[in-house]
Amino acid sequence: MALVKAGVVVLDCAEPEKLAEFYRELLDGERTAASANLVEVRGADGVRLAFRRDVNATPPSWPRPENSLQAHLDFLVEDLDEAERRIVDLGGRPIETRDVAGPYEERG
Repeated sequence: MALVKAGVVVLDCAEPEKLAEFYRELLDGERTAASANLVEVRGADGVRLAFRRDVNATPPSWPRPENSLQAHLDFLVEDLDEAERRIVDLGGRPIETRDVAGPYEERG
């Protein structure tokens, strides 16, 4: 038995309810906990994400250097174009892609 087990990834954000709902829908999941400053969701595959209110949080501006990447989540998808359409439908925004490096196509 492992001494330490991964629990939940917690992301600080200005609007935890809104961000949690985005990921709940994206991951076909469910809201598992909520309080005034924290909302947790569990995706259909079991991944657990929580979103904590930070009134001073600003969204990362990756790939631009100002306020750049603070953390990122990697998701595996079968059809990248279809996944991007779903993300945009849920209110996400596409980021311009560059030349692909490596065996997998990536979008930021």
